[in-house]
Amino acid sequence: MMSEENQSECSKVRMGHSLNEAEKHHVTSRRESALECLKRHEIHCSLEKMPNIALVASGGSERAMVGLLGSLLALFQDDLLDCVLYLAGLSGSTWCMVSLYKEPDWSSKLEKVKEDIKNKLGGRIRLKEKLKKLEKYYREKDNFSLTDFWAALVITMIVKEIDEQTFSDLRRKQSTKDPYPIFTVIDKQSHKDKLDADTFVEITPHETGYSITGAFVDTSSFGSQFDKGVQIKDQPEMDMMFLQGLCGSGLASIEKILEELINLIKDLILGELDTMGDYASSGVTQTDIGSLSAPHGDEAGQLLLNLVEVNRLVLREEDPSTNITILNDLLRVNLPQDELENLFTISKEINKENVKEYTLYICDLQTSWNLTCSRIWEIIAKCIELVVCWIWGTTYNFLHNMTAAEVSPSVCRDTTRKYVDAGIAINSPFLPLLRRERHIDLIVSLDFSENDPFESLTETAQACKRLHIDFPEVPPMSKEEKSAPKDFYVFEGHNAPAVIHIPLFNIVNCDDKAGIKRMKHKYSTFQGPYSGELIEELLEKAGLNIRNNKRNLLTEIKKIIQRKQSHIRSVC
Repeated sequence: MMSEENQSECSKVRMGHSLNEAEKHHVTSRRESALECLKRHEIHCSLEKMPNIALVASGGSERAMVGLLGSLLALFQDDLLDCVLYLAGLSGSTWCMVSLYKEPDWSSKLEKVKEDIKNKLGGRIRLKEKLKKLEKYYREKDNFSLTDFWAALVITMIVKEIDEQTFSDLRRKQSTKDPYPIFTVIDKQSHKDKLDADTFVEITPHETGYSITGAFVDTSSFGSQFDKGVQIKDQPEMDMMFLQGLCGSGLASIEKILEELINLIKDLILGELDTMGDYASSGVTQTDIGSLSAPHGDEAGQLLLNLVEVNRLVLREEDPSTNITILNDLLRVNLPQDELENLFTISKEINKENVKEYTLYICDLQTSWNLTCSRIWEIIAKCIELVVCWIWGTTYNFLHNMTAAEVSPSVCRDTTRKYVDAGIAINSPFLPLLRRERHIDLIVSLDFSENDPFESLTETAQACKRLHIDFPEVPPMSKEEKSAPKDFYVFEGHNAPAVIHIPLFNIVNCDDKAGIKRMKHKYSTFQGPYSGELIEELLEKAGLNIRNNKRNLLTEIKKIIQRKQSHIRSVC
């Protein structure tokens, strides 16, 4: 049980750029393991001159999840994993990280952990379990958003697990023998307002906050309500399922995600009606929505089902008039004449511009009448509202009403902030690692992007220039280089960490440009869960990038040690 003094410390905002004591302790211990690892490779140096090495993994949905696992496994097999001090990820790569850090000392038994993850990915989560988790989020949290829906319905479909562990749980069994983990999201409004310093948010087992400006809160309190730097209202601690949803929701274009969400809600309604026995007794097929009538379905379910179908048809630019007629007929018996006329006015011509108004109007009517004979209808109505308003990642703002010199005043004004997939901004988590107090000498960048494999590097370099952070210059890459990259690049700059960049699919592990194109098509970002065969192939492709470059990796490590030694001699 946490003491009152520790609880008080957890309930306050910390302003400052220094590392928290728990991270310092972890990294100090991990550096000793790294030094021993280098000695096993005949690289000898003192602890002071040993390079701090970080691994960053980009987003890329399940491709990033499996690709990161394959890369780490190859580092483990080549006895290089113990050199890594930090492991930072965003979007899909965090799904792998969550699975890894469930297991204490995972980096020393990665073969076994890999098999456990593969077995898990071959499993299945029942819809009933997903709905139970969704209802728990809805019931317990003040700020229910699409992120909760996404975590419970989409992430579970990919990672095949409902992980309710929290960072407090993980802290109790965390090992300093593993790289220190950093999960990355962005502040959506800061990104929109082009507030570079207030955009990137890091989530570690101990603290969560704005990496560049230096504003942090204990991770166990992230999501609780704060005022002037002090916690005033508790909220359930973020669990690993929600973390994966928070980090990994930017999988495709808004239109693609919107269609996926609408289809998921439609399937939920159909499943619930099916559970009630409507379809079994009536013989109505799941696609024959228009033929549902009052005797065949729960009134609220019919209402929501047709409302979702209207949105789906409008999104596809198809005619929704049949479903609008059904909706109006369902509502006719419950509406007074003036509201009925208002509904008819709104529904005369439904298109992409006014479907939101129509949808919110009906959701409000459905809620006010309390038509729900099942709690799930209430939750689904709320999810439909969130979809049409596009509300993701709503979280109480721990900086609310604070005055912080380095934080933009606009960030401190709001009671809540919205945190979303960092891949929307830059699809690789360099910025948290570029905090000066982390003293990173070498970053190994694993890129699992679907398109330009150098985009995250270029965007990071541009952001660092605006923020006056040291980062290597990234020269423009030709169209040919982008479509057919090599498997190993090194970028260096004065006072900046060296960056090794490794694109997942390249002319070495895919043979040629045609091979790269085939693999990208085979492992597209937004597709169904991978089969066992696809997982094995991707693990092998990612692993080749490490195994083929073991000597190159060791060479770059030696170069950094030599530079550090030369710098010390010149200072002396």
